[in-house]
Amino acid sequence: MSLFKARDWWSAALGEGEEFDQGCLCVGDVDNSGTGHDKIVVGSYMGMLRIFSPNANKLSDGGTADAQLLEVQLQNAIIQVEVGKFVSCSDLLHLAVLHPRKLSVYSVTGTSGNVEHGDQYQLKLVYEHNLQRTAFNMTYGMFGGVTGHHSLCIQSMDGMLMFFEQDSYSFGRFLPGFLLPGPLAYNPRTDSFLTVSSARQLEGYKYETLAIATDAESRQDSNLLPKTGGKRLTPDWTFVLGEQALDISVPSFSHSSSSIMVLGERNLFCLRDNAQIRFMKKLEFNPSCFLPYISVKDGTINLLLGNHNNMLLVYQDITLKWAAQLPYVPVAVRVANLLELKGVVVSLSSDGHLLCSYMGTDPSFFSTPKVDAREADYEQIDAEMKKLQRFIREATRTQDILPKSDAVDDLSVKATVSSCLDTPSQALIQDIDGLPVPSVTVQVKVKTNSVLQSAKLSICVQPPLAVTQDQFVLEPMGVGSTKEVAFSAFLNAQYLPADLTGDIVVSYSSPTGVPRVLQSRFSLPLALVCLPSSPAKNTTFKITVDTNQPPVDLSAIFREFSTKTEDKDGNSLAFQFLSGAKVTVLASKTSQRYRIQSDSFEDMWLVVKELVQRFDQHFSKLGTKDFKKSFSGPMPLQEYFLSVDNHFQLRVSAQQYQDLLSERAVQFRAIQRRLLTRFKDKTPAPLQNLDKLLDATYNQVIALAEAAEENRALLEQAFVRLRSATHLLVLLLSLWQGLTPDQTAILEATLLPLLQDTPQLGWEESCDAAVSHLLRSCLSRSPKDQATSLAQAGGPVLGLPQDTTRLKKHIALLCDRIGKGGRLTLASEANVQIPAHIQNLAAPGGVEPIAEVSGDGEELEPPQEMTKFIKKKPSKKVKKVYLWQRQWRGGDGGRMVAYHSTIKRHMQSHSCCFLQ
Repeated sequence: MSLFKARDWWSAALGEGEEFDQGCLCVGDVDNSGTGHDKIVVGSYMGMLRIFSPNANKLSDGGTADAQLLEVQLQNAIIQVEVGKFVSCSDLLHLAVLHPRKLSVYSVTGTSGNVEHGDQYQLKLVYEHNLQRTAFNMTYGMFGGVTGHHSLCIQSMDGMLMFFEQDSYSFGRFLPGFLLPGPLAYNPRTDSFLTVSSARQLEGYKYETLAIATDAESRQDSNLLPKTGGKRLTPDWTFVLGEQALDISVPSFSHSSSSIMVLGERNLFCLRDNAQIRFMKKLEFNPSCFLPYISVKDGTINLLLGNHNNMLLVYQDITLKWAAQLPYVPVAVRVANLLELKGVVVSLSSDGHLLCSYMGTDPSFFSTPKVDAREADYEQIDAEMKKLQRFIREATRTQDILPKSDAVDDLSVKATVSSCLDTPSQALIQDIDGLPVPSVTVQVKVKTNSVLQSAKLSICVQPPLAVTQDQFVLEPMGVGSTKEVAFSAFLNAQYLPADLTGDIVVSYSSPTGVPRVLQSRFSLPLALVCLPSSPAKNTTFKITVDTNQPPVDLSAIFREFSTKTEDKDGNSLAFQFLSGAKVTVLASKTSQRYRIQSDSFEDMWLVVKELVQRFDQHFSKLGTKDFKKSFSGPMPLQEYFLSVDNHFQLRVSAQQYQDLLSERAVQFRAIQRRLLTRFKDKTPAPLQNLDKLLDATYNQVIALAEAAEENRALLEQAFVRLRSATHLLVLLLSLWQGLTPDQTAILEATLLPLLQDTPQLGWEESCDAAVSHLLRSCLSRSPKDQATSLAQAGGPVLGLPQDTTRLKKHIALLCDRIGKGGRLTLASEANVQIPAHIQNLAAPGGVEPIAEVSGDGEELEPPQEMTKFIKKKPSKKVKKVYLWQRQWRGGDGGRMVAYHSTIKRHMQSHSCCFLQ
């Protein structure tokens, strides 16, 4: 039990299915008993009127029934109840009940019986007013300085204030600029009415101003002058709140602090009678109701404030004095003087929970036992301190940023890929270059360990792979229930993906309402993108993988491809990809080597990856623990750089197309403006071939847009092929130097920092920044350089470089330092101590970047030791294969691509001039 909790004194549950709001609660001596004890009056939207008088002698099991004085079912919904002197010929208190179309004033009388339960209370109607307009709320007071009796003011839904003096109707006025009704209050000190308009400002209207204003027989426009006598109604003063108000209260218990309290949606305002602000309190919660009450300190106001966090807060001006927990969200709160207890807090919820409580605490009677004094063992304390410090260092080095998952998850996801291809195929493209496009079915099984509501399952595969359905909405599932969904995956373009894995993401909410995401991964078969074929003897690119185990029969490794191959010895196997490339795998009969060869460098990635994985699985099943695989080099950097240049040139072309489109768009709008000026001119003038120029510019814009779209598709394809080449380079580097999985992950994250290109950030600048960071940190030549890198703050803004020379030099330097035994790690950065003379270089501009040029302006050459790992020039076959790329680029990185030249000639064919 919480220490700060509202102490329950008396409570009651009012009916079932009834609704209550802010005006449905009031307290007062409604039966005129003369004892000064208040009664609690509650009305509901269902028309039920109840009067309670709780006391300490009726807190037994039947306390609710004993404390209830009256319960009457009225015909109409009850909007608001108030207690006051509403009858002209009587000084007694009466009950005013506001209905949507009626105002009723009742008298409550009690008759004492002869036995204990014989008291009877009656509700008698004194008078009522039938309203012509639907009521919203009301207020009461001694309007116009009249003493001894209270008058009533009702605000309608369309913004009319209707005034009643006891049993007679006085007048009505429409509020200017009205849109929606707001809270209404009466200030007896200035004899004015306060409300908050739809303009989110507090407005004050004096009773005298309302009385002499235009009579509101019908709704008139407030901007038009009245046709009859009277003045147009305007507020005497306004105060901008900036938010909608929930309630207004005018405390009248102390004349020394004349204040107007306004409760907004996010702020609490206190103003003086002349609309000057006294103070303002910004609330960190959503308030629901409030009530100012008398303070024991002069010049201050005490305030009860309820919020949607089930809290009742007590403020003195803007200072929080107490906070108590309630069992519900209060919509109305009052302070009453009941039998044997004064200052009881009466609160009401929207569903009819009525509670009388008081502030207090629940003290704890637990006493701490005495501890025997004993001398401390400093050696044991020192050993424990060292142990804790070691745990802290280990936890700091791991640098975990993701929270550890619970021992038992709310659900589990398992994906099963079918071992057979679909018959018939579900692919959108039936064939590519005459080869049929297959598809494979993936079964996803979701099992829940708790109640699951509104779960969504999403499928994500690497482009250009596609699925038949990528979104599933799971129905509500109970504990232990299982749901299965199925979809088919297939190739959807004429190039290969960089990865055959897919992700399954399930987003759901836990039983406690916390949003969670569960991810699972599946691998698609290699047969989805290729078919068995006959081996090719003469190829351009070759990669050799060495092992320390005897040669393996390739037909036993790739069983799904061995049935259709022509080689019966199992020494060779060929894969014909649907995109047109062919990859051949040859196993040496005498040595423990395997050669992978193809005419496409990027397309070898999937086969090399699959071969390495299947080798690991094969020797793991045989129980071979010392199986090793390696790559002896040289690293195919020149072939890799061709993919880099191809991707970079397409990015340059995309930027050039964007610039040309911008120029032609400006020209097109300029021609449109000139034509519009000619057409608007009253004296016709010749167009001077502006219409032909407009048509030609429009055709150029369309042609450029189509070419830019074609270049975008080629750029997407080039980036996928670049990812394949990068994955292959990372795999070869890991086999070459025997990198651990953590080091391989760092290297892959460095060379593939992006999953896709964006116009703002591309692969070249991101990869260059990542590689430069490794060269300055863990791969630096000396600890001094590494400390200098760690002291450097900030860096240049990443953007499209002018060329790829710097990037290629950094990648070559990265391979060289890894080949010399460089260790890839991120944890070592935290252990490097920065020397004192280096720390002052942390300011921007204090550290030199990696040296790119020598003192005379010439570029630095790579180290001589790097030449044995990197091929200097590609072979003649490589030149033939990439001859089309050089012709396509035109031999110059600054020129447009070939199809741009065609478009340019198309533009020049139009005999027209261009606007500058």
